[in-house]
Amino acid sequence: MTTARPRARLLATTIATVQELGVHAAGLTELLKRSNASRNSLYQHFPSGKSELVETATRIVSRVVHSHLSAMADRLPGTPSVGQWLDDLFAFWREPLESSEYRLGSFMMAAALDELDPAVQSAAGQAFTEWTSRLADGMVAAGVDDAAARSVAGLLLSVIEGAIVQSRALESSEPFADAHAQLSVLLDHHLARARRTA
Repeated sequence: MTTARPRARLLATTIATVQELGVHAAGLTELLKRSNASRNSLYQHFPSGKSELVETATRIVSRVVHSHLSAMADRLPGTPSVGQWLDDLFAFWREPLESSEYRLGSFMMAAALDELDPAVQSAAGQAFTEWTSRLADGMVAAGVDDAAARSVAGLLLSVIEGAIVQSRALESSEPFADAHAQLSVLLDHHLARARRTA
């Protein structure tokens, strides 16, 4: 049980630090200092070093986000309000951003931009693919045709990632409000069309 503690600290610290600084700026010395872990401890749990640590963190973040998206996808077919559904979907990203005073950005975007580490970049690509597919499944269950569902799900995730970047730069959640307004119209259109053709 005690051997799991440094590993958990390293992973939690890596996730938060990459969200704040990006992969490259989250140097090994900084990660060890923030996690209060030794270099020996790092290599005991992650023999390949920082690369393996970040890749493992990427897969953990992927699963956490996938769980949120699964719950939201399951709720979509019966939702009485697209606006409320979007509020709940966005809150997962918007609330930590606001509570960190716009310091913590998107871990997965940082991982996706890590061109020096193909394994990390590949894990991020896989995450986006799985997230898009899961959201699309919820839209299909709500009656949206498959092609439109895949396209809208991909757009929705792109808008969320873009809203995170703009919110950090502007130190404001206004980009999420803009995204909410326009995506409400788009989703209402597709769901209304699905109901008409059902």
